[in-house]
Amino acid sequence: MSFLAEYSAPDLAGEEHSLEGYEGKVVLVVNTASKCGFTPQYKGLEALYQKYKDKGFEILGFPCNQFGKQEPGDSEEIGGFCERNFGVTFPLFAKVEVNGDNAHPLFSHLKQQAPGVFGTESIKWNFTKFLVGRDGKVVKRFAPKDKPESLESAIEALL
Repeated sequence: MSFLAEYSAPDLAGEEHSLEGYEGKVVLVVNTASKCGFTPQYKGLEALYQKYKDKGFEILGFPCNQFGKQEPGDSEEIGGFCERNFGVTFPLFAKVEVNGDNAHPLFSHLKQQAPGVFGTESIKWNFTKFLVGRDGKVVKRFAPKDKPESLESAIEALL
């Protein structure tokens, strides 16, 4: 069983969802923000999602306001912005914290399994990406500057 089944998160409407439904899929977990220099990555993420979703690929977006207060909106504003500006159809969850005492447990697990540069666990900025294989193992952590299209070969290798 994958570690995903151990976690749940509220969607943008505030409804709690178990992540169990993503077991057995290749999953990319991303902390996002609407007012960041990396925000245009939503377009690339959506392109990846459209290209591979029918092959068992999922993207889970978790808005976060911990970096430069670049996700100030509420859930309705976040969802509307992502849909209107980037056509986002992959699942977006309610805003979470990814670092500190109030970090969502999913991100605590991801950071432990795939530390960043020099072994640091903390997430440094928006659009840090974690790739999880079908077996539930965290395969790789990608930096915010890593464009979604640069992840394609790693995703294909797991599908």
